[in-house]
Amino acid sequence: MNLNYRNSKINRFNFIEDKDMFTPITVDDFIKSYIENNPGERNNNIKEVLIETVADKKNGAKCDICQQPIWAIGSAIVGWNGCFTCITGEADESEDYEIEDVCFR
Repeated sequence: MNLNYRNSKINRFNFIEDKDMFTPITVDDFIKSYIENNPGERNNNIKEVLIETVADKKNGAKCDICQQPIWAIGSAIVGWNGCFTCITGEADESEDYEIEDVCFR
């Protein structure tokens, strides 16, 4: 849990909204963008794997390295259960996407 509220605000439901969180995206929108940027990839293969990793995250899958919740998009691409930080080496996920159904930490 991020206890640094500097980049956060309280929404109308009194939940803290973290501005450093992922940008939500649908599976189909992500697949479209991914295929456009990676023309050698096959749509069906990445979509199938992505749907599986989304289900894994919904079921509580944890990063193989640090035990934080997985990043479904990153895990689908790299082929192992990893969180954003362990996959990318970065901490700020605000400019990256996560599937909207599992867009939480």
